[in-house]
Amino acid sequence: MAKSNKFGFAPVEADAPTRRERSVGPMGAAVREAAESLTDATDAKVEKRRQNAKDAEAFRAAQDEGRVLITLDLSDIATDDLPRDRMDLDAVAVSDEMEELKASIRDRGQKEPIEVYRGPSGSYQLKKGWRRFTALSQLLAETGDSRFGIIMARIERGDEGRLARYIDMVEENVVREDLTFAEMAQVVIIAAQDDGVGEPDPDALVARLYGSLHKMKKSYIRNFVFLLSQLGDVLPFPKAISRNLGADVSRAFKAHGAAEALRDKLQGCQSADEQNKALSAFVEAAKAVPQAQKKKLEPREKFEFHVGNLKVTARRGECRIVSKDDFAAIPKPVLERAIKAFEDELRGRPSEVPI
Repeated sequence: MAKSNKFGFAPVEADAPTRRERSVGPMGAAVREAAESLTDATDAKVEKRRQNAKDAEAFRAAQDEGRVLITLDLSDIATDDLPRDRMDLDAVAVSDEMEELKASIRDRGQKEPIEVYRGPSGSYQLKKGWRRFTALSQLLAETGDSRFGIIMARIERGDEGRLARYIDMVEENVVREDLTFAEMAQVVIIAAQDDGVGEPDPDALVARLYGSLHKMKKSYIRNFVFLLSQLGDVLPFPKAISRNLGADVSRAFKAHGAAEALRDKLQGCQSADEQNKALSAFVEAAKAVPQAQKKKLEPREKFEFHVGNLKVTARRGECRIVSKDDFAAIPKPVLERAIKAFEDELRGRPSEVPI
């Protein structure tokens, strides 16, 4: 007890304050839970938006790089802009290998996409996957099943140029060793004649189309390029010519020059075996030619000279003229008269072209 003062009473002592306990009522609890839930939901939405933006950026990058696959109707794809890298497509279309591919697609579906690009008219053009495209087309015609009327495809992004498309077309089959040397050479010859490629020299084009191959393999391709350039119109079964036989015939042909007897024999061949026997006989006959005579007959690979501002490169089967002039701008009749006069001079004929 506190001590009393002179008035006889002590100061009143205050009771210790008591803490008032407040419990959250039902309404407060509901509001608090709603606020916490809203905060969590907002954080989740922010994270989801961030992830969506990241996914969209990754998708656009994949799309730009041609890594996005889409489905197209077969009828939306044309195959007439880029020549195929296979000889005798009709035979390939009815081969046992095509039937095996059709059976696989029928049972398991298309596993590998084709590749297409936008052609000059804006329509889709086939770049890679001719066999898959053909297999689905045949299945659709045979069964009428609409699932075979669509095809999984990758779209080329941007304009890669004609040469890059040729390279993409052959690359898949070259890696799989699915093309013969004759077919690889035929692609080179066709590409050299394609104005969009911009390289008319087949020898130079071999290195650009098949740059990833070993130099020895490129040498064999060049042998077949020469062989097809000289005999392609009379070779009934070019795919059946082996690597070594093609190289031997090419070398023998260069040593002997024109071989009309060989051309006559090839035109009469009814089978691949007959063709190859005729080629082998030509090679053996070339080996029997005396070395001095062979050296005398052997032509130069090529030579160059200038006529005014024109640079002329001459080789067997080709005369290339390089100039700063835009030959495409010269009227066609003028070019025709110049070429006609050139041919008349070569053949020793009186020129019929008016001067």
